[in-house]
Amino acid sequence: MGKRVSPPDSGPIEPVNLRDALEERYLAYALSTIMHRALPDVRDGLKPVHRRVLYAMQQLRLGPQGEFRKCAKIVGDTMGNFHPHGNQAIYDALARLAQDFSVRYPLIDGQGNFGNIDGDNPAADRYTEARLTAVAAHLLEGIDEDTVDFRPNYDGREQEPSVLPANFPNLLANGSSGIAVGMATSIPPHNVGELCDAALHLIKFPKATADKLVDLVPGPDLPTGGVIVETREEIVQAYKTGRGGFRLRAYWEQEDTSRGGYQIVITEIPYQVPKARLVARIAELLLQKKLPLLADVRDESAEDVRLILEPKSRTVDPMLLMEQMFKLTELETRVSLNMNVLSQGQIPNVLSLRQVLLEWLDHRLVVLVRRSKFRLAKIDHRLEVLAGYLIVYLNLDKVIKIIREKDEPKPALIRAFKLTEVQAEAILNMRLRALRKLEEMELRREHTNLTTERKEVKSLLASKDKQWKRIAEEIKELKKEFGDKTELGKRRTTFDDAPEGVEIELAEAMIEKEPVTIVLSDKGWIRAVRGHNTKPESLTFKEGDRLKRFVRAQTTDTLLLFATNGRFYSLPADKLPGGRGHGEPFRLMVDIEDAGDSVELFVHQPGRKLLIAGTSGHGFIVTEDDVVAMTRKGKQILNVRGDDEAAVCVPADGDSVAVIGENRKLLLFPLKDLPEMPRGKGVRLQRYKDGGLADAKTFTKKEGLNYIDAAERTFTLSSADLRDWWGGRAQAGRLPPRGFPKSGLFSSSKLKG
Repeated sequence: MGKRVSPPDSGPIEPVNLRDALEERYLAYALSTIMHRALPDVRDGLKPVHRRVLYAMQQLRLGPQGEFRKCAKIVGDTMGNFHPHGNQAIYDALARLAQDFSVRYPLIDGQGNFGNIDGDNPAADRYTEARLTAVAAHLLEGIDEDTVDFRPNYDGREQEPSVLPANFPNLLANGSSGIAVGMATSIPPHNVGELCDAALHLIKFPKATADKLVDLVPGPDLPTGGVIVETREEIVQAYKTGRGGFRLRAYWEQEDTSRGGYQIVITEIPYQVPKARLVARIAELLLQKKLPLLADVRDESAEDVRLILEPKSRTVDPMLLMEQMFKLTELETRVSLNMNVLSQGQIPNVLSLRQVLLEWLDHRLVVLVRRSKFRLAKIDHRLEVLAGYLIVYLNLDKVIKIIREKDEPKPALIRAFKLTEVQAEAILNMRLRALRKLEEMELRREHTNLTTERKEVKSLLASKDKQWKRIAEEIKELKKEFGDKTELGKRRTTFDDAPEGVEIELAEAMIEKEPVTIVLSDKGWIRAVRGHNTKPESLTFKEGDRLKRFVRAQTTDTLLLFATNGRFYSLPADKLPGGRGHGEPFRLMVDIEDAGDSVELFVHQPGRKLLIAGTSGHGFIVTEDDVVAMTRKGKQILNVRGDDEAAVCVPADGDSVAVIGENRKLLLFPLKDLPEMPRGKGVRLQRYKDGGLADAKTFTKKEGLNYIDAAERTFTLSSADLRDWWGGRAQAGRLPPRGFPKSGLFSSSKLKG
């Protein structure tokens, strides 16, 4: 080993616990991220970067009626004076505030390419220009009148606002999103006219419930429109807790085309879904044949969104087509709500709709009081100056004499007329033109007006009711400027109920209907051969295996497999392995014990009734709808114990039951003697001394009992022929008539599709 080298002597070395050091530094990083980057302030709804951009633009005098200035200049000033981070990050934030498809009420008026709804990026900052909008002017209104606290910037050379006066409910109106350390925020935009109504209601009733506020603010109002299909109960709960979400769908219309056809026209797509990506995804799914109801998609958008969806045929239900699109594409998204914000600019917490609006109103009250105090101080200063001016007019010659003759006129004026420092300084700074007689009249008028205004401001500061009345008036003016009667303020997002009961129809429509033949082997291998032309004798199997069931079906059908464990398993016909080869063991598709085997396989027919029974001789009638379960575990219907197994599953048609045991004894009894139940062991069908149940079937007494022999020939025994075998349920029965199959079964294949 080499010689150990000591570190250079650069001061004392203190041992620090690594855990403590990491905790301290990580906490500092987390707090910095939460407070100075990711979470918006509940009062003005802005993160520091947005606040600094707007303030820098105000310092550059880029008002709504002013000139445009290069974004590179704005970014440079913001970065140099307030935000010492990358210029691209600042420009991205600036550009987003100018995009009318990203923010509901743009804060920046952009000139040039600021990106588009397709997801294209803005042009470089040297090519674009910007100025503030009227909304941003409302946010900054009164910032020079001591309405908010200022703090030193990053290098202490400038002062920046810690929050904006915010005469606009920006947090909810424009929304916000961000990811901090261990927390995130996601607030969709809302309609400012509705927010004003809710704020006015809260001024009168501060304890208003979420239910009442949702009457006034029914839900988000997104820049790109769309249709919200969330229930009112869910919306109320989301606004009550500050957490939740809203299902948002594209807005579509049906447009008739030539020859009786139609096409779907989408004019509004979900919020923050890039249109180009959406169209590309639909086209990709179309190529993968995952959209069986859709023939083509086209983008015919110009200034407005216009996506065209062409159905596969004119017979396709437009509602089903759109439900398919909503299910598989971003034409339906979920807009999340997580109102995690900085309360009072310091505390990160999740607030309800009521709390957010109340905090904004409280901020407006603070701003009003501070602005009024600032105005009162200005009035007092001006009145003091005016009183000095009026003394000049009353003693003009004497004032001029003092100024002309004295080396130090200021102390002399103060002594002569008992003036204050402020008054004396103002008199010495007067211009000669101000000594006109007309000026004296104007000064007296200004003095009177300011005295009246001072009285009003003092009265306002002394009364909470007057303060809230003034705030209510400001909010009403805001609603008038940005309410639903203005082009900008009209609600864009609408509300609707999602259609119910289309899931089953959609599931069927999503599968292309084709004929298939389902083949199940004795050893449990299953496959689906295309078409209905396949013949049983043409099929091949693994060595030692043979055909067990041969069922003709459609790809849209559901197959029911009844197993020896008494469970029914549901298998979609379109999901079965193809006809090439020998297929796959059905045990790979369902959860079944190794000893379990298939009893029956057939196509599900809703409403049909089945007779099921086990080797113990117990059974009952069950409705086919009760046995369907689209899970791997299936559904337990017939309870079997010990060595007993499920053995029979046949349609429960007719009025009579025929049962035969392994002892070859046959018994006939009325079908009405069997109970109908959803699950259980059932009742005894036939009593056995040795062995168990071999087969059972139902038939109509009048038509007689059919059976098929080994040569696939069908025989019928009439009611008269069977006179000796009729009895009661649970009897032992007797040996069957001569000619009955030696297998002791009524048929080699009891259930076919």
